[in-house]
Amino acid sequence: KYTKFSISYYWINSLGQKTSIYHRSEEVSIPPGEENKTATIPYDYTITSLENTSSTGTYYCDVKWDDIQIMGKGVFVLARDTGYVETFYVWEILITLTVLLAVLSITATALLLWKRKV
Repeated sequence: KYTKFSISYYWINSLGQKTSIYHRSEEVSIPPGEENKTATIPYDYTITSLENTSSTGTYYCDVKWDDIQIMGKGVFVLARDTGYVETFYVWEILITLTVLLAVLSITATALLLWKRKV
């Protein structure tokens, strides 16, 4: 009775909307002598990529037999944009230093020419 079941993965966003991610049906054969024993079979599913920050939400899986449904506790995923990006001001510093040196050079040349005339 419990050898046929389906596994579903889905997420619920902050608005409470349920979105299906993946679904598959399974049929497990029971080896002789293992009937009426509890068995645990792991099924992993990896979310390949989150589309954007709206993918934030709680992700669940559930297993359904004919008359039973078991739902996992869920995993909350916070999707961020690019995160922290360290900024480098190398070009800004270089341009500022070049402009400052040019202004000082022009001022010094003007003062020397003015001093020579006086």
